[in-house]
Amino acid sequence: MPELPEVETVKRGLTPAMEGTRITKLELRRGDLRFPFPDAFADRVSGRTIVSLGRRAKYLLVDLDDGNTLISHLGMSGSFRIEEGAASGMPGEFHHARSKDEKHDHVVFHLEGASGPRRVVYNDPRRFGFMDMVGRADLAAHPFFRDLGPEPTGNELGAAYLAERFQDKAQPLKSALLDQKNIAGLGNIYVCEALWRAHLSPIRAAGTLVTAGGRPKAQLDLLVASIRDVIADAIAAGGSSLRDHIQTDGSLGYFQHSFSVYDRESRACRTPGCGGTVARIVQAGRSTFYCATCQK
Repeated sequence: MPELPEVETVKRGLTPAMEGTRITKLELRRGDLRFPFPDAFADRVSGRTIVSLGRRAKYLLVDLDDGNTLISHLGMSGSFRIEEGAASGMPGEFHHARSKDEKHDHVVFHLEGASGPRRVVYNDPRRFGFMDMVGRADLAAHPFFRDLGPEPTGNELGAAYLAERFQDKAQPLKSALLDQKNIAGLGNIYVCEALWRAHLSPIRAAGTLVTAGGRPKAQLDLLVASIRDVIADAIAAGGSSLRDHIQTDGSLGYFQHSFSVYDRESRACRTPGCGGTVARIVQAGRSTFYCATCQK
């Protein structure tokens, strides 16, 4: 599944092409993706103007001028490409080469803006993505969002908040960080990277970062800073672009080349002076990469 930096990268790529445009037609080439489309989806979206694009956790949000918000999740292989001009197959600046196979083009936004017509095409070979629509005022109460914790880049995430969530918890630290009720949008790759930066073991109990009085230890302050930094670095690099996830302009992100621990099993730890080796273990069915020498 895409992680937060990949979704943020897609949002930033789509924003200049979609914000302020009118959707002259929403073309659905099948009745469903992972789930069926909402009732009368094409009719409700066609004719509307796109006010803004946003992101919550790993969901893309498209705010429309009638007060509704279109929700899009990329699933495992979903991607968007932008085609300038009204004619089909006329790639513009943001052509996504993997999407040439039109049998996987399932949703087409026909747009009209100040610079003329364009199409935004959603392509998804595995069809694990999905789209939904909800009133903006009801977004926070939607089942996708109502139990989500704060964003890892937002002001609400702090050591005091995590101390409250982690107090007396025997749950492994990595599992606690992946719990979307604690932090929204934080995924496996970047949890591994953040724990490495903070020199914390993924298998230690989350509650060990909190004092008996419920206050955050210095290690928890360092972890929060590491989470913020690793997400910011990945967004700046355009996301990890692992497997099927590439940017809307077709270029690859380069953060994957600077992974310090993820997918580096049996290789030397990159912590200066550590001398340890990266190990791979499985936690809750997912690969965890860490250095037992410097991550305590």
